[in-house]
Amino acid sequence: MDVNQPKQEHLLALKVMRLTKPTLFTNLPVTCEDRDLPGDLFSQLMKDDPSTVKGAENFMLGEMLTLPQNFGNIFLGETFSSYISVHNDSVQVVKDILVKADLQTSSQRLNLSASNAAVTDLKPDHCIDDVIHHEVKEIGTHILVCAVSYTTQAGEKMYFRKFFKFQVLKPLDVKTKFYNAETDEVFLEAQIQNITSTPMYMEKVSLEPSIMYNVTELNTVNTRGSSCSTFGKMTYLQPMDTRQYLYCLKPKPEFAEKAGVIKGVTVIGKLDIVWKTNLGERGRLQTSQLQRMAPGYGDVRLSLEMIPDTVNLEEPFEVTCKITNCSERTMDLVLEMCNTNAIHWCGISGRQLGKLSPNSSLHLALKLLASMQGLQSISGLRLMDTFLKRTYEYDDIAQVCVVFSHLKPES
Repeated sequence: MDVNQPKQEHLLALKVMRLTKPTLFTNLPVTCEDRDLPGDLFSQLMKDDPSTVKGAENFMLGEMLTLPQNFGNIFLGETFSSYISVHNDSVQVVKDILVKADLQTSSQRLNLSASNAAVTDLKPDHCIDDVIHHEVKEIGTHILVCAVSYTTQAGEKMYFRKFFKFQVLKPLDVKTKFYNAETDEVFLEAQIQNITSTPMYMEKVSLEPSIMYNVTELNTVNTRGSSCSTFGKMTYLQPMDTRQYLYCLKPKPEFAEKAGVIKGVTVIGKLDIVWKTNLGERGRLQTSQLQRMAPGYGDVRLSLEMIPDTVNLEEPFEVTCKITNCSERTMDLVLEMCNTNAIHWCGISGRQLGKLSPNSSLHLALKLLASMQGLQSISGLRLMDTFLKRTYEYDDIAQVCVVFSHLKPES
C-alpha cells in the first residue's frame, strides 16, 4: 500500500454548527486624555459607533446581539442542539444519501438522527438539513459523530465521517442535610451553589417526595396575607453564590401508624431544579433518590403528641403520649411514673397498659403538676415489658414553662 496515496475527495461536504442563543456584543472602548494628540476623536468615534449604547459609550456592553463563534460552554441539564448540513459540491447527482448522527459519551452511544431513511438523490448545489436535540445528562467528554454514506453516478459507494468533541461541565453543586425530628417528621436542607461564571435565574427548586411522604416547602413567608419567597423578588443566583432551601416531610396517614415501615424508610425523594441563563437558555437537573440514615427507635418508642406551652404553678395539666412497639414481638407493658423535684405525676404508678402487638401504637393521657416556676423538663417515665422483664427509661421527654396563676380581680 502506498502511504503517499492522495486523500480521496468527496462529492458531498458536511457542516455542523451548534444552535445556541446569541450574546450581547462587547466593545472595547479606546480613550485618551483631552490634552493628547487625538483629542476627542476616539470619544466621537465611540458615540458614532452603532453597536454602543447611547449615553454609555464607555461601557463594554453593547446593545447588539452576536452569533456564537464556537461551541461555547455546555452544562449538565441543558439541551444540546446542533444543525447538520450536507451539501452537494459536485456537478453530478448523488444517490442514496444517508446521514447519521451519534453522540458518544463515557457510558453510552446515542443515535440522534431524526430519520434513518436514505435520501434517494441530491442534485448539485442542493443540501440535506437536519436539526438534532439532546438533553445532556452526563458530565465529561462528549463526541458528536456524523457519518455520511452515498453512491456516485458510476455506482461507487462512498463513506466518510467527522468527529466533534466538546466538554459538558457541572453547573451546580448540591449538598443535602437531613434532620430527624422527635416525631416522624424529616427536615431536609438543600444547599445549591452556582459554580458557573454567569448569573442564573432560579425558576424552580422543588422536592418530589417518595410514595410514603407528603412535603411542605419552608421557603416562603406570609406577608399581609400573601406568600413571599424568603429570597425576595429577585431570584437570581450570582456566580459562586449559595442558597439554602428547607423542606419538611411528614408520613402519609396510611403509613404514619406503621412504625415498622417508617422506621426502615431511608429513601426520601429527589430534588427538581430548573434554571435559566443568558437570554433564556433553560436547564434542568434532577438529583438521584436522596437517602437518610434511618433513626434508631429501639424496641419501644415514646413520643409526646400534645403538651401545653405554658402551665400554671401547682395546677394539674394534661399531656398526651404515644407509645409504639417498634419490635417484632408482642409486649405486655407496665407504666411506672417517678416524680422529680419540679414535676409530680398524678395517678397510680405501675399501671397495666396491656398487650401491644408489633408495629402498633396506643395513646395515653397523663396528668402532671408543677411545683417550681420556670422552664422545667418532663421526665421520670418507665415502661417495663413483663414478658422479658426489660425496663425502658425515658428522661427529658419535653419541656414546659411554669408560671404563677393569675389572680382574679375583685368585683
